[in-house]
Amino acid sequence: MAVTFVDIIDILIVAFVIYKLIALIRGTRAVALIKGLAVLFLASALSRALRLRAFAFLLDRGTTALLVALPVVFAPEVRRTLERIGRGELFTRSSAAKSRQMVSKEVALASGWLARRRIGGLIVLARESGLQEYVETGIALDALVSHQLLRTVFSPASPLHDGAVIIREGRVVAAGCVLPLTETREVQGELGTRHRAGLGLSEQTDALVVIISEERGAISLAVEGAMERGLDEEELERRLRQLLDWGIAL
Repeated sequence: MAVTFVDIIDILIVAFVIYKLIALIRGTRAVALIKGLAVLFLASALSRALRLRAFAFLLDRGTTALLVALPVVFAPEVRRTLERIGRGELFTRSSAAKSRQMVSKEVALASGWLARRRIGGLIVLARESGLQEYVETGIALDALVSHQLLRTVFSPASPLHDGAVIIREGRVVAAGCVLPLTETREVQGELGTRHRAGLGLSEQTDALVVIISEERGAISLAVEGAMERGLDEEELERRLRQLLDWGIAL
């Protein structure tokens, strides 16, 4: 059957809608769920091909139960996605991309301000890892990210200034959080507690961790167990935008 011009238009529309839907869910829990479902379906197909009847039966029943539970578990995400579509964001620039740029700018502004005044800070930007176990060690905030808020949290007079701020989905979800210290012995004597905590979290998760030193007034960025030191405000904003755009974030 010949492919007509209408068929091409139809395929392009479907591809565009799928692309925009992916952009809408990028950085949400739905991404990890879709990956999990893909693994389950692949395992189910392999078990049928290899005639593993009992295992295939178990996977089929488990997948069915999971699909039934999805509307309940992900009701907030479904609601937010429908609201974005209703606001016309399906046909405009992704709100997730705008959120990543806004967060990068606000974190960089706050970090530069803190560094110039030699005030210590520890700012975590969540990506795919949810970080809920670390969020629960702090005080819940659920506030829009702004450099004014971050400056206030890390003010020496604040009771939360010694812990970490965790940012997820464009919001400050908690402050005063406790992070795991690095287990790398080579740097334990070289780094202070903030740097060891930031490096430790980056070793265990895919989060980005900004560390501001009160002793040297320097800005560092911990990523995947490595630390980039001596960043200025502009370099930090550029690196955060770059890393958040590469990964699933906010």
